[in-house]
Amino acid sequence: MYIPKYFKVKNVDEIWDFVQKNSFGTMVTTQHGKPIATHLPMGLHKKGDDYYITGHLAYGNAQWRTFDTSENVLVMFQGPHAYISSSWYGHEAVPTWNYQAVHIYGKASILEKEELIEVLTIMLEKYEKHRENPVLWDKLSPDLLESELKGIVGFKIKVEEIQAAYKLSQNRNETDYHNIIGKLQNEENLHSKQMAELMEKRGKDNI
Repeated sequence: MYIPKYFKVKNVDEIWDFVQKNSFGTMVTTQHGKPIATHLPMGLHKKGDDYYITGHLAYGNAQWRTFDTSENVLVMFQGPHAYISSSWYGHEAVPTWNYQAVHIYGKASILEKEELIEVLTIMLEKYEKHRENPVLWDKLSPDLLESELKGIVGFKIKVEEIQAAYKLSQNRNETDYHNIIGKLQNEENLHSKQMAELMEKRGKDNI
């Protein structure tokens, strides 16, 4: 991923926090030289000093069969993004786009059944535990779980390289920065409002 120096993120803890909060990502592998991708929720797990991205695919999704032949797997996570009009600056310039993106490279392998159950249990905890009637692993019938397990393939990707970019107008002056936030807040687009909230929360000098 091309990352100008203004926008490069190096704080690993911050990157992992971003991945946890924006966990619906895109996994890319290659099949006979052709890129193929699947969009799916993924988790982040640490074992010892190593980090892993985990998830599962439908058994009928042939992408899992490319793990052995793909030297590297690319996983992409994206946060808010928004169009930035150059009319919002106090000087002549061109329009641009603000965004947050993290690319992770690593080698993928298939999870054993017990590993997959552990990953699914953690995922259900993450997305269900705060709900009024949470659907957790130990509340589902063994027959249903066994049937569902047969229809999916779990995977883990050992993290070997991280690339992270937060393009949030941090290269603009203070006046333009706050004017951009105000203009984004007035946009009807939900992504624009989310970007305004993010920029306001982080502040120009804390990016």
